[in-house]
Amino acid sequence: MTLNHIAIIMDGNGRWAQERGLPRIAGHREGVSAIRRVVKASSQNDVKYLTLYSFSTENWKRPEQEVNFLFSLIETTLIAEMKALHAENIRVRFIGRITQLPEKLQKSISDTEGLTSKNTGLNLTLAINYGGRQEIIDAIKVLLKMKFPVEELDDVVFGKFLYLPDLPDVDLMIRTAGEQRLSNFLIWQSVYAEFYFTPVFWPDFSEDDLKKAIDNFSRRKRRFGGL
Repeated sequence: MTLNHIAIIMDGNGRWAQERGLPRIAGHREGVSAIRRVVKASSQNDVKYLTLYSFSTENWKRPEQEVNFLFSLIETTLIAEMKALHAENIRVRFIGRITQLPEKLQKSISDTEGLTSKNTGLNLTLAINYGGRQEIIDAIKVLLKMKFPVEELDDVVFGKFLYLPDLPDVDLMIRTAGEQRLSNFLIWQSVYAEFYFTPVFWPDFSEDDLKKAIDNFSRRKRRFGGL
């Protein structure tokens, strides 16, 4: 069974830290190591698209200190990793309301996208300040401004107005840390995704955990509404 696009809700950083008597930011730092492992393993398993839920539109509700730390962590990680990602032929892109992010982070995002734009390996997409409902609303706003003819609108056409029109539908949606909900992530692209939930906290998520998810996916039967 073809596995083209894996999306991951990276959950459990805070609980991982709490269990160890550490501040939540320690869990976020350790979560970066898990990202490195999963990106490498995805490339090795010939996955074409990997999308990671890095910061949701709802995450602004967290304490300001934690939000600022997360933005700083993303920025410094991009600066530190972009050359290595480029050397590995990985194309990095971003989805979400990027213009609402701090200017320094926006620059790191732009620099990373520019450096890796012509790469032909794994397509790594980071969802930052992203919400699935917000993506649909933003697409509708564009259509309204264009005065797009209603009679010409269908699901294929509408998909062209999403943040990344060429991002394919999700095949496998993974969520760590035991929660079993979508949390406003890629709700348009996940209509026929297979879901895999694991109790493993994101900082502990390993290459073997990814392989278990992929093996589980390979045993599913996908009918897409047919027989």
